[in-house]
Amino acid sequence: MMSRSYTNLLDLASGNFPVMGQAREKKRLPRVMTVPGVISELDDDQANSVSSDVPSSVIQDRIIIVANQLPVKAKRRPDNKGWSFSWDDDSLLLQLKDGLPEEMEVLYVGSLKVDVDPNEQDDVSQLLLDRFKCVPAFLPPDILTKFYHGFCKQHLWPLFHYMLPFSANHGGRFDRSLWEAYVAANNIFSQRVIEVINPEDDYVWIHDYHLMVLPTFLRRRFNRLRMGFFLHSPFPSSEIYRTLPVREEILKALLNSDLIGFHTFDYARHFLSCCSRMLGLEYQSKRGYIGLEYYGRTIGIKIMPVGIHMAQIESVLRLADKEWRVGELKQQFEGKTVLLGVDDMDVFKGVNLKLLAMEQLLKQHPKWQGRAVLVQITNPARGRGKDLEEIQAEIQASCKRINETFGQPGYDPIVFIDRPVSLSERVAYYTVAECVVVTAVRDGMNLTPYEYIVCRQGVSESGSSSESSGPKKSMLVVSEFIGCSPSLSGAIRVNPWNIEATAEAMNEAISMADAEKQLRHEKHYRYVSSHDVAFWSRSFFQDMERTCKEHFRRRCWGIGLSFGFRVVALDPNFRKLSIDHIVSVYLRSKNRAILLDYDGTVMPQTSHNKTPSSEVISIINTLSGDIKNTVFVVSGRGRESLGKWFSPCKKLGIAAEHGYFMRWSTNDEWEICGQTSEFGWKEIAEPVMKLYTEATDGSNIEYKESALVWHHRDADPGFGSSQAKEMLDHLESVLSNEPVAVKSGQFIIEVKPQGVSKGVVAEKIFTTMAENGKQADFVLCIGDDRSDEEMFEIISSAISSGVLSSNTSVFACTVGQKPSKAKYYLDDPAEVVNMLEALAKASDPEPFSDTGSEGSL
Repeated sequence: MMSRSYTNLLDLASGNFPVMGQAREKKRLPRVMTVPGVISELDDDQANSVSSDVPSSVIQDRIIIVANQLPVKAKRRPDNKGWSFSWDDDSLLLQLKDGLPEEMEVLYVGSLKVDVDPNEQDDVSQLLLDRFKCVPAFLPPDILTKFYHGFCKQHLWPLFHYMLPFSANHGGRFDRSLWEAYVAANNIFSQRVIEVINPEDDYVWIHDYHLMVLPTFLRRRFNRLRMGFFLHSPFPSSEIYRTLPVREEILKALLNSDLIGFHTFDYARHFLSCCSRMLGLEYQSKRGYIGLEYYGRTIGIKIMPVGIHMAQIESVLRLADKEWRVGELKQQFEGKTVLLGVDDMDVFKGVNLKLLAMEQLLKQHPKWQGRAVLVQITNPARGRGKDLEEIQAEIQASCKRINETFGQPGYDPIVFIDRPVSLSERVAYYTVAECVVVTAVRDGMNLTPYEYIVCRQGVSESGSSSESSGPKKSMLVVSEFIGCSPSLSGAIRVNPWNIEATAEAMNEAISMADAEKQLRHEKHYRYVSSHDVAFWSRSFFQDMERTCKEHFRRRCWGIGLSFGFRVVALDPNFRKLSIDHIVSVYLRSKNRAILLDYDGTVMPQTSHNKTPSSEVISIINTLSGDIKNTVFVVSGRGRESLGKWFSPCKKLGIAAEHGYFMRWSTNDEWEICGQTSEFGWKEIAEPVMKLYTEATDGSNIEYKESALVWHHRDADPGFGSSQAKEMLDHLESVLSNEPVAVKSGQFIIEVKPQGVSKGVVAEKIFTTMAENGKQADFVLCIGDDRSDEEMFEIISSAISSGVLSSNTSVFACTVGQKPSKAKYYLDDPAEVVNMLEALAKASDPEPFSDTGSEGSL
């Protein structure tokens, strides 16, 4: 059933905006080609995969960086005629170029911070493209307001920082029109990317939570596009994220990327937990890389905190006006110990908690009264709302109260600066501060401590900087809830909600011996200087290259509607089984082996009644009645149920419990194919399984004649998976001397006798046929899960060993479009039954005789 959150989104996902109204029709930018080549023109209404049929004659990698805002500053000309533009040197998007290959061209797609009149938009677009290689996305005012100030700032930003909308006054209720505007805005960004992209040569790197559904729009158009996404905010725990009504749509959209990046392992772990709990996806770690298997594609998970731009900070350190400002500040705070805070005005920055900690410090340690000063620089708020107004009023009241209580003539313990501060002035404050304090209650990264460390180090070569000589020292008090905290092992980490502990940490930081401060500073500086923004972008791009290297070797196609869209990537030799083709080969063959799985193959997994239909019985009876055929149902089910269900099929072979029990027809006795018929090991395994069943709500034990199976499909996904791993180790340990195999599968742990598998069954059938002078010249093997892969795998070894001829026509077929050792697929059990029916119609049934079936081969 389609989620209600898809309402009105099928049109949105196709580029239509019925809710928001149609945006003004714009003149399209010419396709940007910096190298010779042929590029298909794209129809914006087409949702199929599009790529150039003729590759570029000169291959040159290019990366398109997409973010909410372009790394340019814009202002009106003095005569009010037109605009002037310049690079924003503080923009991370501009700085990350340092880590990309020198020969790589960089193109930017994003919005501008200013409103451009619709009549000027085409000229501005051309100017930015020609001079800055920037492609602006102009959002209509109604979409912009609902997209940025609405969905981004009212829903995503608070939720990703662990604030739930408990009431209409705090956070507000989910507004579907804001979500529709978010989708519409992402679609506009995608159209701008599509206008300039060369899908075979370009990489796309999308940034931050504003554009989380953009990967789906781009993947719908270009199935093999090389695309990465980096989230610069925190990603909340699954308990928080699951409250978002459009949670699955956003997850599935992100999974259309090839690489998804996070600042810390905690954020990545939360994302992976959401994928597990909501989509049933499990990650794997291979040789240090984390990957999610998703419809044949491996999506990389990158954990790498961003760094600062060292050259920019160091260049500011050399500026004369910085030296002049440092001198002023030293004079202003002469004889004082300066603690510094630099934060945005935001409800999550914990500025008031820091002020309360400073107040507690002055109370608990009166020696700092008149000596310690907290300088709090607060950048202007980027959001709006009642919560922000309340926190601003609280901060102002705290500053006033603390200064009135502890202030003296010429001394204010709190210096509050609530205006924009240039990088040069900020560097001056860093230079004179003895300690930087960050008490954010939740923050994606926060680079303030990094900037402070570099500024306290000073410039490396001899210069006019007075701080460039003598021992370097710095101290940090940082919240344990910010992204940079794990990287700063020498910092004093605090829980900012604990005012008393934060105050003690501030006292410890400014009271610490200089030698200890120096050691901590050196450790931090080594890390910050080597893990700069160039290191971060280089590492991310290299991982994106590695993740995408198989793109053009594999067959890809898109399936699904709206945000259920995903790309299936499979081996180029993997194709759908043609009924006409298999029937024609079937008619020409003389000795046929047909091996059929049951659940998920001829019987849908979702069916509650597992008894085969009369149609299935009739088809299998006809196939097994053909003297040229050897037909087997090979299943994990017990022999009693299979024997009862298929009793009308007299010449049908059955392999039950994955082949432990096997018979060639209803007239034959069941034979045991395992290496042993002793089940003393069950007395060891069963108590262990019962122990875990009692401890794991939702789990149960399935008892088979030859095996024990522990199921945890209905248990908590995280706990069930953890318990399964623990049980696997436990059982392998206690059963190490027993003749059994302990295997894990999809939500199961199974203990069964050694030497029992569907692959062994297949090999036995092929060998018996060959020994009786009827070597199979036609093999049809169909299954849907991991146990059936063993049958597919044995076929190639049977050909190598001569059990099957190299001329044997082999149709190894899996059910569903997914990675498999089989070379063919059918979409579902209904198609399997249709195909078997076609073979049955082409069969030549013989009257049944009461000879032994093995002898009748």
